[in-house]
Amino acid sequence: MNFDEELMPRQLPVDDWDTAEDFDPSVPPRTPQEYLKRVQIEASRCPEVVVAKIDPRKLKSNQTVNISLSGCQPAPPGFSPSLKWQQQQVANFSVLRQSTDKHRDHWKSQPLDSNVMLPSPEDEEGWKKFCLGEKLYLNSSPVTNEIDNPGIDYVQVGFPPLLSIVSRMSQPTVFNILEYLIIWFGDKKLYPELGRWLYALLACIEKPLLPEAHSLIRQLARRCSEIRAKLENPEDGELSALNLLICLVARYFQQCDLADND
Repeated sequence: MNFDEELMPRQLPVDDWDTAEDFDPSVPPRTPQEYLKRVQIEASRCPEVVVAKIDPRKLKSNQTVNISLSGCQPAPPGFSPSLKWQQQQVANFSVLRQSTDKHRDHWKSQPLDSNVMLPSPEDEEGWKKFCLGEKLYLNSSPVTNEIDNPGIDYVQVGFPPLLSIVSRMSQPTVFNILEYLIIWFGDKKLYPELGRWLYALLACIEKPLLPEAHSLIRQLARRCSEIRAKLENPEDGELSALNLLICLVARYFQQCDLADND
């Protein structure tokens, strides 16, 4: 770098050094002027062009997120919700998110019960068991329980997504757990234990959406549409929950190509 060729005027008065023979990088500068002169000398020794050495093998694990733009499967006749119903669900969801954000610091400061042990964000198996319960996760069979029963074993039936729990989660943790549950959901039905956590995690996702969240929620909506397309009875208890998740992804998070059009 040639300091005689100034592209911009100097903002600080610094005398030029004709030589750097007395420059000793091991000795700290004693005055502001010496510091600025040292910066000049170090900059003059930098090459004009620097080429980065990139190891392609290190990039394989950090690829750009691929977002699928494929839509949801259309609902069978009589299985899709009305536009009015969808608008009401979006309004309710918006109120819930606002309330959660407002009281997040309060709930985050509340101590957890002694039996609540949060897995680490990278513990996929631990979070599946925590959210779904060991009975459902290990046996893949429905679990009938009353969540308000004081004698219930939450390790067996899964912990509910209490505000004191979800308020502690960072966005990367929310994305991790959502991904774990969607993977498990890939060949399962929408059990209530799963549905309540999916709803709660959606309520924790911040807008505007990051690419990871964008991909995950679209994957969730498509999976819900796949299950809905196979239902035989519009009175099936699973239908309302499926429609709700699709509605929130499409309407609230503005993935409009996934929306059910009444």
